[in-house]
Amino acid sequence: MMKSKWTSLLGLATRAGKVISGEELVVREVRSQKAKLVILSNDASANTSKKILDKCSHYHVPVHKVPDRYTLGHAIGKDARVTIAVMDAGFAKSLITLLDES
Repeated sequence: MMKSKWTSLLGLATRAGKVISGEELVVREVRSQKAKLVILSNDASANTSKKILDKCSHYHVPVHKVPDRYTLGHAIGKDARVTIAVMDAGFAKSLITLLDES
């Protein structure tokens, strides 16, 4: 399986300690306005999707969706993850560009 550029960059951000995963942790970081980007899997439950999208909309945090939780989990080197937050503005900007291209 060929890794895409955004998954490689997300892995680098994770190793740099700039990624938070898990619904409640992501919501907390969005509320504290530390999250620069939220990545949500398309297979998240309707309740989780609504909660994350509403919080991000209210706090003006960009959200990008990815195909599934396994792709997202594999990118950060963990089990399946539904949502993550990128805490660094530089990584977030580059990820947004790469996610828009894919």
